[in-house]
Formats: sequence, C-alpha cells, structure tokens
Amino acid sequence: MMQITNTILMIRPVNFRMNEQTAVNNYFMEDLDEKNNQINQKAQDEFDAFVSTLRSAGVNVIVVDDTIDPDTPDSIFPNNWISFHENGTVGVYPMFAENRRNERREDILEIMEQHGFLIDNVMDYTAAEVEGVFLEGTGSIILDRVNQKAYCALSERADEDLFIEFCEDFDCMPVIFTANQSVDGKRLPIYHTNVMMALGEDFAIICLDSIDDKKERKNVMDHLRNDGKEIIAISERQMHHFAGNMLEVLGKDGQRFLVMSSAAFASLDESQIEAIEKRCKIIHSPLDTIEACGGGSARCMMAEVFLPKK
Repeated sequence: MMQITNTILMIRPVNFRMNEQTAVNNYFMEDLDEKNNQINQKAQDEFDAFVSTLRSAGVNVIVVDDTIDPDTPDSIFPNNWISFHENGTVGVYPMFAENRRNERREDILEIMEQHGFLIDNVMDYTAAEVEGVFLEGTGSIILDRVNQKAYCALSERADEDLFIEFCEDFDCMPVIFTANQSVDGKRLPIYHTNVMMALGEDFAIICLDSIDDKKERKNVMDHLRNDGKEIIAISERQMHHFAGNMLEVLGKDGQRFLVMSSAAFASLDESQIEAIEKRCKIIHSPLDTIEACGGGSARCMMAEVFLPKK
C-alpha cells in the first residue's frame, strides 16, 4: 500500500469564477473586482504554469479539459467528486453545491482506462444528495492509506454517518473531529478537512488551533504520532494562506515532493520549511486567482491516481 503516487488527474478550467453556491460556507473565498472572462484567463494561466512545474519535477499529470456546458465554475477541484484507489475502485461523492454535481463526468473513467488504468468497481455515494447529505471526496476525507485510517472534520460538506459508511466500504478506521475558523468573531466549521490538514508519508501538516475540543485534538495527535508521523503545526493565519492545502507526490526517480501554492510557501516560517525539507523537496506555484475566487488551492486541484495498471 502506497501513501503517495506519481500520477494525478487535473481538470483545466473553461469557465472558472467565484461560485456563489459554494461561497455560503467557504470562508476562504474573496470577491475579486474583475470580469469573469479575465478571472478565467488568469486561472487558466495559473493552472498551466502549475502543471508545467509538476511535470518538470517528473510528476505524471493527466490533464482533461472542462466542458463549456454544463456550467461548472469549480471543475478545477476534481478531488471533491472522485477518488482512485489501489484495488481498482473509484469513489464518486455527493456534493453540497448543486452546480458542482455537474462536474461528475463518466468520460473521466474512460479517459483513465485509455491511459492504461484498471477500474474494477465504482462506489457511488451520490444518492445521499437527495437526503441533503454530503461527503466531498478527499476534500472532506484525509486518507492514511498505509495505516488504513481516514481523518474527517465534520461540516455541512462532511456528514458523519456517510463518512463512517465510507470507512466501512474502504476498510478504514475513522478519526472524526470538528475544525473551526474565526469568521466575524464566531467559530464556524471549516468547509473541508484538506484546508487544515495534509498527510505525507511520515509527517502531517495540521492546524491544531482549529480543533477547539481538547479531547478531539489529543485524539488526532495520538493517531498521527502512533503511526510515526511528525506533526508540523501551522497557525490559523497560515491556514488562511492555504498552508494546510498541500499534497505529497512522487516525481522522477521516486523523489518525494510536497506540492503547495506560492502563497502557502510564503506563509511558512524557517523551522517549518526545514522540517518539511528534511523529508522531501518543496514545489510551489502561484495560484492567487484560483485561491481567491475558488477558496481552494494546490491540493484541491489534484486528484491522486492509485489505480492498478492493466
């Protein structure tokens, strides 16, 4: 079982903009005073530069273009609706925003098979949308694939019962907690676990300050330490610069890289960078427009591919 992969799926945007349907509970989003076509062009430029940076490090990036119709402003974040697993299973997930449900495309499975990957089974959780129940893929779920654990910060986009069902289906131990952020003087749930936590092979980057309940915080830390993960704590301010939204990947010659945005990198202090670079190299790329309008960053843009080859 591998924790990190050298193959990722990315969706190139064609109509990226601030999605009014996700803004209701994504407090990372900002309204830029620009026209949508300018925002989309900037997002495409950031996307292309990011892909180029990854490929130059030897990461295998499968890029699929989004379609004009239907309207999917957040299609650049495919990890929320699909996940790929070593046993040939694909997970497909229920989405909070109605217009994000249109991101799910059957042709993506065909494209993956055309790239030589084997798909044996699809676990489809999307029927939960009818009940108003959501679990947004590896945005909501942080997988420790080696130790068969799954971490989840509960929110409107991460239902506890459905998460437990996922853990039963994928034979994972659930680690459940609530993570909050300060919004206008209130503590409100963080919309996705993967903006406050990233799990590498032997380290975890996590905003412990967001887990207000001390027992829950201790439980998460105990799980990480018992599995041999060094905890690299980030502050809530750093989290707001997407320092929790990172992904470790494999590049050329099996070299490990931690991928993040340039804003996330700039927010880190020397000791945090040193702790990361003891284990892997850092790759970063500017994603300012995508972060501001989409409320997501580097990790959200990458759907990891662990499927077996045919």
